[in-house]
Amino acid sequence: MSDENAGFEEKPDVPADGTPEETEAADSAAQAEGAAPAGDATDVALLAQLDQARTALSERTGDLQRLQAEYQNYRRRVERDRITVKEIATANLLSELLPVLDDLGRARDHGELVGGFKSVAESLETIVAKMGLQQFGAEGEPFDPTIHEALMHSYAPDVTETTCVAILQPGYRIGERTIRPARVAVAEPQPGAAPAGKDEEKKADEESGGPEAG
Repeated sequence: MSDENAGFEEKPDVPADGTPEETEAADSAAQAEGAAPAGDATDVALLAQLDQARTALSERTGDLQRLQAEYQNYRRRVERDRITVKEIATANLLSELLPVLDDLGRARDHGELVGGFKSVAESLETIVAKMGLQQFGAEGEPFDPTIHEALMHSYAPDVTETTCVAILQPGYRIGERTIRPARVAVAEPQPGAAPAGKDEEKKADEESGGPEAG
């Protein structure tokens, strides 16, 4: 039997009711059905990995933003501290020069600031002004206890509020920092005196014959 079939290639059995093409198509469909579940599982795994990567990226982005905000706050604190230290050091230096400036002011008031002495004084005043030193305090301005120090006190009929009537020593500041208040003499309104506005109103009424009848 095997000798007689030698040289002939065996062919697979073909169903009696189908052609070889139909059989091959059926086998391919069966293989595709068997492979479909494996493909779905792979897609689910890939989606899970993608979600994990997105979550990790969001967390790392949040960490980076927090670090950046902390760094910016640190830089602002360092800059603010640097400015504060500089202002304190400048204020301490200029505070030591205030008695010299007072002497120069008295010499100027007495007409003694002349010649080379005057040039030196003006140079010193220019230097301290460049360093931010500002003089304040003027006669006639309202008394402010935050920037004025009252050394003398009196009453005056021509003031309506506590007023600086004399500047005994000028005040000095650097920016918003007061390094010495202005030392002043103040005057208050006379006790029991009517405000100036009411006096003028009363005088006007008398000149017009009194207030109009209602």
